[in-house]
Amino acid sequence: MAKRPSRKPQVKLSPRDKKTMTRLTGLADRVVKAAHARRDPSVDIPSRTLSNVRYSPRKRILEMGHSKNRRQLFDLSQAKAYMRTMLVASGCKRLLDQGKTTSLRGLYYMLKHTIEGAKENTFDEQGECDTIIEDVEVLLDSIREELHLYAENRGAMVGNITLLDRGDTIDCSRMGSGGYAIPSIVEPEVIQLDRKKCQAKFILHVEKGTVWQRFNEDKFWEQHNCILTHGAGQPPRGVRRLLFRMHNELKLPVYCVLDNDPWGYYIYSVLKQGSINLAFESQRMAIPEAKYLGLRSIDFDRCDLSDSVKIALNDNDKKRARQIAKYPWFEKKRPWQSEIQRMLKNDFKLEVESLISKDISYVTEVYVPERLQAKDWLD
Repeated sequence: MAKRPSRKPQVKLSPRDKKTMTRLTGLADRVVKAAHARRDPSVDIPSRTLSNVRYSPRKRILEMGHSKNRRQLFDLSQAKAYMRTMLVASGCKRLLDQGKTTSLRGLYYMLKHTIEGAKENTFDEQGECDTIIEDVEVLLDSIREELHLYAENRGAMVGNITLLDRGDTIDCSRMGSGGYAIPSIVEPEVIQLDRKKCQAKFILHVEKGTVWQRFNEDKFWEQHNCILTHGAGQPPRGVRRLLFRMHNELKLPVYCVLDNDPWGYYIYSVLKQGSINLAFESQRMAIPEAKYLGLRSIDFDRCDLSDSVKIALNDNDKKRARQIAKYPWFEKKRPWQSEIQRMLKNDFKLEVESLISKDISYVTEVYVPERLQAKDWLD
């Protein structure tokens, strides 16, 4: 006789998973309830538009407003989006049921198929799926990591801290030249932080891996007893979330070393106040106390740099700088207005790597130590 397939052991849900599962099943229950009542099933999704985002001066972060968009099954213009919303929610429930995670790309392939009796696919491109994932996040008030979804790892960390990653002990002071690769999912069920196992006094976040490598090779983190991180440019959500957790749970101040250009300013803005596009996650990622250490518009003269390191501002740079100057969290801060106006007046931008023209280790041995000692930063 053929053996019966063995039953898979039931997955034990964490408290966070139970909360997410309740929201997912609640969504399904509302559909069933509407069907039994012969009503048009619908969902009200918070609007992720600029007009529905506001800055809270009290909390010092970006927040979503109360505007919502109704998505209905029996409206031909919305039926496809409604179906996709339920499909993504169903896929996330499957992941929680099985106690597994997958990438954004993985979920796209999990859900992509040709609809029976039609020649149309559920999704044709990953971007279509990613947009619906963000809709489900705001609909359920859950970040995608709670839905067991992750993105490609970007960013690294090194320093005087030991943590647990899925039960494995990671000593970030012994990670060699590559450092500890910051995962996409850094929630407490995956990454456990312990203040007793952190000797570091602060976090230094740099923009790019190339600059991070200079700091790591020079053992800056060891000499100054800190944690050194980077986000490979615009930091992904895993990096921002881990910075948020270390800042709040370990009480570590965060200092940022970014390029002196509109994009460096924007990266700082996202770390500090949150993202305009994803304002719903600011409360779990934004760090209002983060400080901007540099580069500054005065550094060309202050550091006596040569003309060869100047990079001319283009029209897009100038337009972006003026937009950033009007952000509510920068608009009334005179030091930031002076900073942006000085860059526009200079008519050039500077990368952190420009300091290498002074000396290969000028940024680690002179620039950052002097800024930290003088408490010379922008807030």
